Amino acid sequence: MLDPRDPPPTMRGESPGRPEANGRGTSTMPVWIPIAVAAALFQCWRTAMQQKLRGILSVNGAGFVRYLYGMPTAFVLILIALTVTGAPVPAVNPLFLLYCVLGGLCQIVATNLLIMSFGYRNFAVGTAYSKTDAMQSAILAMFVLHEHLVTLTWVGMGIGLFGVMTLSLTGRGVKPKELLAATFQPAAVCGLSSGLVFAFTTVFIKLGNQSLEGPSLVVRALFTLVVTNTLQILMQGAWLYWREPRELRKAFTTWRSSMWVGTLSGCGSACWFTGFAIANVAPVRAVGQVEIVFTLLFSRFYLKEVLRRADVAGLGLVVFGVLLVVIGH
Repeated sequence: MLDPRDPPPTMRGESPGRPEANGRGTSTMPVWIPIAVAAALFQCWRTAMQQKLRGILSVNGAGFVRYLYGMPTAFVLILIALTVTGAPVPAVNPLFLLYCVLGGLCQIVATNLLIMSFGYRNFAVGTAYSKTDAMQSAILAMFVLHEHLVTLTWVGMGIGLFGVMTLSLTGRGVKPKELLAATFQPAAVCGLSSGLVFAFTTVFIKLGNQSLEGPSLVVRALFTLVVTNTLQILMQGAWLYWREPRELRKAFTTWRSSMWVGTLSGCGSACWFTGFAIANVAPVRAVGQVEIVFTLLFSRFYLKEVLRRADVAGLGLVVFGVLLVVIGH
């Protein structure tokens, strides 16, 4: 296994002295930044499409179709990457499979915890606390992956977190004091737990990628996605077959709606996995917080909803926080 403290291997045909080896393209902007923004956009789009499935499938059923119909997209992407780079298919090893199982299972559990937090009366609190996943990822990565961040990056993440939580609570009658007082209520516990398990997901994905050998970071990232996605289909599919057989059948009969959710999920996951492969976990997750910006812009310009002053302030904080993360990194 590779030491997490070591710099990532270079892409095929790259020399260590070239900027691409450090996650940068030929321009001054690091490659992982547009990848993280694209991941956030795909995730926002997928969430909007998934709303159509909420009244059709159960929690586990809705999660299962993400992986089932996301698999074709993952396969196409890795075939393209293999063709373009000419890199070989990475060799599977037991440690890699272990990390993929743990990462895939954590993503399933985290998603279910997040949806569970919506079921409680004060679901706004659960939503707000679930947004701590980026900060929790940074802390976990610092201890497990030895990824250390500069002070400016921590400040940017804190400002971004405050902005995201502001947007999550705006117009829902929850004040900061009430948010603190509700820390130990079921919705908050589910939200915080969801953020923590999502943090473990990102770390396991990173470790899985690092346990592979191969010259291409992109191929390794997409191969990790394909294997993890396959394991998630088997794990959640087995659960549905055992506990919710009707939902398993509906996952196939609703393919017209579900396939778009899966496709967007596959594209988003491909971006996340690639971002984690070429950069530290924390900055990628922090930049990914722009997802909530896309959500509000969609509400404003497509649904014609009116933005409150608190919305605008929250948007400004998120954008400012992301800029500080980028500058600090």
